[in-house]
Amino acid sequence: MIKVLVTAASRHGATTEVAASIGAVLQAAGLDVHVLHPSEVTGLNGWDAAVIGSAVYVGHWLDPVKDLVEREKVALSRIPVWLFSSGPLGDPLKPAEVPADARHLAGLIGAREQHVFAGFVDRKRLGFGEKAIMAAVRAPEGDFRQWPEIEAWAIGIARALLGVTGGV
Repeated sequence: MIKVLVTAASRHGATTEVAASIGAVLQAAGLDVHVLHPSEVTGLNGWDAAVIGSAVYVGHWLDPVKDLVEREKVALSRIPVWLFSSGPLGDPLKPAEVPADARHLAGLIGAREQHVFAGFVDRKRLGFGEKAIMAAVRAPEGDFRQWPEIEAWAIGIARALLGVTGGV
């Protein structure tokens, strides 16, 4: 059975929920999936593939996942890896582009794909500094995550790993 690591860094839990959803789709497709926080990943021996993501704050990935990719870059370059970012808000989403550090990490490990998903922000969960940034950039509050898009992306990963073109 193909063993897949799904890991993501999240500040307030929304990106962890995205990772859990991706993991559930991959597991339903018949893959051996483990959803872990980046700090729980002590090595990549035995992993056949990885899906790695991060919440995006002020245009950047969070340190725990950046540190994991830097630490395990050789091992990650030997297995198929998909990256995702979670963070743009509004309609249309802003910012919609892939964060620069995610592009750098993708190149470092030869990631197969990187995807940007809409994010979620609840001002009640934010600290003072985060609220100030939200106000300064006039970021909207709400849950902009598109669960069908997340599921479809995960199904594409499952198909690639299982080598199928039909229904997964």
